Amino acid sequence: MSRATRTALVRDDRTLYEAVAGTAVGLSGVAFVVGLTALLGLVGIDDPVAGVGLSVALGALLLALGASVVGFGMASRFGFVDAAPQPSAGIVAAVAFTAIWGAVGAAASGAAGVGTGGRLALGAVLGGTAFAATAFPREDVGSTAPAGALAVLCGLSLLTGLIAPGWERALDGYNATLFGDTVVPAVVLFASLVTGWSAAKAYGGFGARGRNVGAYVLIYLVVGSILAVLVGLVAFVAAKGLPGLFNGFSLGGSGLVSWPFLTSGAGLTAEVAGVFPALLGTIWLVAGAVLFAVPTGVGAAVFLSEYAEQGRFTGAVEVATNGLWSTPSIVFGLFGAAFLIPRFGNQKSLIAGMLTLGFMLLPLVLITSREAILAVPDEYRDASAALGVSKWQTVRSVVLPAAIPGVTTGVILGVGRIAGETAPILLTMGGGVLPAKSAAPDVLGSFRLSASPPFVSNPSLLEATSALPYQLYALITAGLSGNIQNPQEYAWGLALTLLLVVLAFYAVGIATRYYFRRKLHQ
Repeated sequence: MSRATRTALVRDDRTLYEAVAGTAVGLSGVAFVVGLTALLGLVGIDDPVAGVGLSVALGALLLALGASVVGFGMASRFGFVDAAPQPSAGIVAAVAFTAIWGAVGAAASGAAGVGTGGRLALGAVLGGTAFAATAFPREDVGSTAPAGALAVLCGLSLLTGLIAPGWERALDGYNATLFGDTVVPAVVLFASLVTGWSAAKAYGGFGARGRNVGAYVLIYLVVGSILAVLVGLVAFVAAKGLPGLFNGFSLGGSGLVSWPFLTSGAGLTAEVAGVFPALLGTIWLVAGAVLFAVPTGVGAAVFLSEYAEQGRFTGAVEVATNGLWSTPSIVFGLFGAAFLIPRFGNQKSLIAGMLTLGFMLLPLVLITSREAILAVPDEYRDASAALGVSKWQTVRSVVLPAAIPGVTTGVILGVGRIAGETAPILLTMGGGVLPAKSAAPDVLGSFRLSASPPFVSNPSLLEATSALPYQLYALITAGLSGNIQNPQEYAWGLALTLLLVVLAFYAVGIATRYYFRRKLHQ
C-alpha cells in the first residue's frame, strides 16, 4: 500500500515538473521567435510591451528562464523529481559551454576596455570554470547550471540597460561598430536557444530521452529560423518586385493578356522596359546545360557503377567529381573563357555559356546518379539475370527506372545552382545590359542545313545573349539609362522574375521526380 502511495506521489510530482519544464521550453521558443523578428527588423527592440520596452521585457523573460533552468537541475539533483541523469553531461556539452563562456569573458573584458592579454585571461578563466561545471557534476547539474547562468547574465544585461536600444560600441582595431538594435536580438536568440535545449533535457528527464528531446528542440528552432529567413527573403523580394513585374499588365476586352514586362525588351522603342531577351536566354541556357550534363553524367554513373571494377580508377573519379562540384563558379567561367570561347568564333556565345554551365552541373549529376544506382537493391539485378536478361537490358529496364527519382533530385539541386550563376555567363555569354526584344535568341528557328561540314549550323548559338542574372548584375554595376522610368522598380522586377524562373525549374523537377516515384511503386 505504501509503495502504491509513493508511486502516485512521484507521478504527481513528475507531472507538475514536466508541465513547468514544458512551459519553459515554450517560452524559450517564444523568445527565440521574438528575437528573430527583431533581428529582421519586423519589430523594434524599443517597442512598448506591457508598459516597458521590448528589450526590458525580453531581459525579464531570460532572467526567469535562467532561474527556472537552474531550478530544474537542482530539483533533479536533490531527488525532488524522478529523473535518470547520466554521470556527466558529456564532453560535447562541456566543450560547447567552454567556448560560449570563453567568448562571453573575452567580450565582457573587451567592453570594459581591457587589453588583449586581459581578455584572453578572463576568457580562459570563465571557459575553464564552465568546463568544470559541465563535465564533472552529474548531468542534471552540468546541463542546467551553465545554461541558466548564461540566461541570467543576458537577462540582467538587458534589464539594467547594459545593452539597450541606442547602445553602441566601436571595436578597437576593427573598422566596425556594434549597435543595440543588432546585439540585443542576437543575445536573445542565443540565450533562448541554450535555455530551450536545457529545459527540453529537463523535460525529458535527462539521460538518453532528455538528450533526444533537447536535440529535437535545437533542430526545430534552428531549422525553423532558417525557413523563416528564407520565406522572409522571398516575401521581401516579392513585395519589392511585384510593382515592376506587373508594370503595364492589362487584360484586354477579348480576354487577351498584355504583359509587356515579360514580353518586350528594354530597347528605346519599348513603351515598358521588359526582360524578354534575358528571360529567354536564361531558359535556353539552363536547357542546354541540362541536355549536355544529364546524359553524360548518367552514362558515366552507369559505367562506373555497373561495368568498371571498383578500385583506384573509380576512387580517383569519385575524388575528382567531389572536387569539381566544390570548385568556385568563377573558375568554371575562366575555363569557358580560355577553352570554349576560342573554339566558337573567339567571341562570347550562348553555346559557350551552355557548355560552361553544363560542366558545372556534370559533377553533381554524376555523384547523385551513381549513388542512386548503387542504392538499387542487388535483388533486382539478380532477379533480372535469373530470367536470362542481358546486363545492358537489366540496367536499362530495371536499374535506371529505379534510380530515376534519385537522379532527378541531383538535377533539381544542380539546376537551382546554375540558373542563378553570374560569373560563368559574365565571362562566356554576356550580351547587352538593356537588350531590345529583337536580341532574344531564336534557337529553334535558326538551324541551317548545308552540304558541307558541319552540315548543321545555328547562328543564334554563336551570338552573345543576355540572361537574367547577368542583366541584373550589369544593371547594378553599370547603372541604368535609356527609357526606364523607374530604375529600382525595374531592377526588383528583374530579381523577382529570376527567382520565379528558378522556382519554376524546381517545380518541374519535383513534379518529374514525383511522377517517376509514383510510376515506380505502381
